[in-house]
Amino acid sequence: MPKIRVLVVEDSITVRKRLIEILSGDADFDVVGEAEDGRTAIALCLRLRPDVIALDMMLPVMTGLAVTEYVMAHVPTPILIVSASTNRGELFRTYEALAAGALDVLEKPAGGEVDGEWEQKFLATLKLLSRIKVITHPRAKLSGVPDPVRAACPQPHRAPGRFGAVAIGASTGGPAAVREILRVLPADFPLPVLLVIHLADGFGAAFAEWLDGLSPLRVTCARDGEPLPGVGEGRVIMAPPNAHLVLRAGSLRLTRTPERHHCRPSVDVLFESVASELGPRAIACLLTGMGKDGAAGLLAVRRAGGMCLAQDEATSVVYGMPREAAALGAAERILPLPELAATILQLASTNAEWGRP
Repeated sequence: MPKIRVLVVEDSITVRKRLIEILSGDADFDVVGEAEDGRTAIALCLRLRPDVIALDMMLPVMTGLAVTEYVMAHVPTPILIVSASTNRGELFRTYEALAAGALDVLEKPAGGEVDGEWEQKFLATLKLLSRIKVITHPRAKLSGVPDPVRAACPQPHRAPGRFGAVAIGASTGGPAAVREILRVLPADFPLPVLLVIHLADGFGAAFAEWLDGLSPLRVTCARDGEPLPGVGEGRVIMAPPNAHLVLRAGSLRLTRTPERHHCRPSVDVLFESVASELGPRAIACLLTGMGKDGAAGLLAVRRAGGMCLAQDEATSVVYGMPREAAALGAAERILPLPELAATILQLASTNAEWGRP
């Protein structure tokens, strides 16, 4: 079996040599190149065509974000960001890189990890990402699509004023997909939006703040016990890191119950609670992601009479979670990303009397 060809991009020679040492200790990998700055990284990627890139964000000459944008536009390659999560500016650049097509992020070891734990996670993540056939830069891919607000959508068949909330779940490729949807929803969007997105530990805390700066709607992390906003009080409420978000008796609760599909927060947990609480008044949307989290929950929403949407394969970075939902018959509509945004907007617009549930 061919070895996985890795390009390591890191400006610190100490960290770079350590990453190369870890990779060299696994027979499945071949480090084909190393770069200490962004411009060299791009040149090596174009020349060597690696299977996967381990990429730092803070680089001289060209940043990790600039490298990601160039690579995903010209020579799409799976990218694992290996970066720190302590600096707000670096966190925001990491989110931008994920939105530009990087597949996942792994926090640099802090030194207190169990021996071998970080190394095993690093190797396992690279192996997984190397098998993904990435799409061209998401921003470029979607730029030629008509404005989602004006995109043609099937006419909704639900009764006006029926919906009470939108629940959205995403994983790998999710930052770009969520951003595309939220940028379409206007500031007076009538429904609360509950969001679960899988992000590596340490990188979720500031994600809501990043989205808040991009979305016409207010975006915040959920607070345990806060009431679900009513119709006419649209805003986005995101599950915080390492806590399930559930809707219970009209309030949002954060729980530390066991992981579902190795995930906490879990999309399934949110969707199932929304199905139980809102039934036919729920809109649930499952976006790009690896694995199957969210598929069973989407089916629960559909069985409860809610509207169930899923992203199609062509616009998904990883067609895993939506594929599982489609296999279960959970998705009522499987749509390209721009049409998903337009459909959510159109469905919510049937709530003509916004001040009434």
